[in-house]
Amino acid sequence: MDKLVLGWREWVSMPQLGLPAIRAKIDTGARTSALHAFAIETFGPEHQPKVRFGVHPVEDRDDIEVWCTAKVVDRRQVISSNGQSEMRYIIRTPVKVGDREWPIEISLSNRETMAHRMLLGRTALEPQEAVVEPWSEYKQGRLNFDVYKGKVGQPPVHRPLRIALLTMEPDNYSNRRFIEAAESRDHVIEQVRTARCYMNINTLASTVHYDGTVLPYFDAVIPRIGSSITAYGTAVVRQFEMTGAYCLNSATAINNSRDKLLGHQLMAMSSLPMPVTAFASSPDDTDDLIAMVGGPPLVVKLLCSSQGKGVVLAENKKSAQSVIDAFRNAEANFLVQQFIADAAGQDIRCIVLDGKVIATMRRQAPSDDFRANLHKGGSAHEVKITSEERKLVVKAARVMGLKFAGVDLLRSSKGPLLLEVNSSPGLEGIEKTTRIDIAGHVMDFIETQTFQSRARIRRPTVAAA
Repeated sequence: MDKLVLGWREWVSMPQLGLPAIRAKIDTGARTSALHAFAIETFGPEHQPKVRFGVHPVEDRDDIEVWCTAKVVDRRQVISSNGQSEMRYIIRTPVKVGDREWPIEISLSNRETMAHRMLLGRTALEPQEAVVEPWSEYKQGRLNFDVYKGKVGQPPVHRPLRIALLTMEPDNYSNRRFIEAAESRDHVIEQVRTARCYMNINTLASTVHYDGTVLPYFDAVIPRIGSSITAYGTAVVRQFEMTGAYCLNSATAINNSRDKLLGHQLMAMSSLPMPVTAFASSPDDTDDLIAMVGGPPLVVKLLCSSQGKGVVLAENKKSAQSVIDAFRNAEANFLVQQFIADAAGQDIRCIVLDGKVIATMRRQAPSDDFRANLHKGGSAHEVKITSEERKLVVKAARVMGLKFAGVDLLRSSKGPLLLEVNSSPGLEGIEKTTRIDIAGHVMDFIETQTFQSRARIRRPTVAAA
């Protein structure tokens, strides 16, 4: 058989996928071939899964959609040309170039920002002993996109998403707001209790099981796992990531923020300002630990604290020693932190979404407490933050890897200081204080991340209770 001579790009077709014409870049530097795919969904038995996906075969024409189904032959870690690594489903299907047709393996990945919707790698070319002339193109003849005329419809419209709300408290305000925001956009949102999930982990079709059944494919997952089950909860989030669902916050990012020691270390490595913080294990180090943060008064925090619980102010050295010894005797992990007196019992909660601050409020502690948490009786007020503060909280969320975060900071005589970053910020206090539809903003963002085209919806204000 003569060698197949190809240019740097060629017209190809894949009959079994229903793709009669698509332009492919010939790239011998890439081992694996790739096809543009969106809304990737696996189904069928776990030992022999299939995958359903959409293809926009014509560049810059998202109104032309072809829906394809194929058997999954593998799932692999693939490094793209820009150095990013991702898990991709691998299918096997015949490809036709000129008058030759042969089966190849293809990875499925979103290539909407690429010049070509398909890439033919070297393993696909080896059976034909292909020779590539990089100075020429379309050596095997030309096709055209007229074959898709019958598939051109109206401009893309909103497709309902299937969303999982991963939670331990189904009836709280934040969850109700996410449900309202999803349903107002015609999405299907299902509350999934984190602790009742269990997992089947395999290379082809990793699934999440729940109450004796396999959960269906979800387009997106909103993780709001409780701090008491962070380890198991993030494992469940990772499993959803393996199914191909878009997770609002990744398991890694949640772990970064939930582990307060790790979170402070990450912020310190990024030169982010924060109160002086110390950590130790040996009971012999108590006095030095107290001295590190400038002595009393100081704050002792459990690493797993939330909503102000497990946070204690020690006003003198004796009480500081007693609190630290008590936490050590309970074998609890904790931090010792400088007390910022000039903050006057105030902090600022900022909601960050996709690298932007979308809402802010100032929290004031009650007269008999130093904690400004609303769950501890604090009050909330509208506030404007400075450009310096805005840059600081955005960077803090980015350092943790969080797309959606609540970032707390203090205003001190030395400038703004970061307190912590929360991966599951509550919505009630800040929505009612600012009258900003945070849940709606989150839902809009999820839609952009799951490749949905839709008309922009004017965000309503939230009525105060």
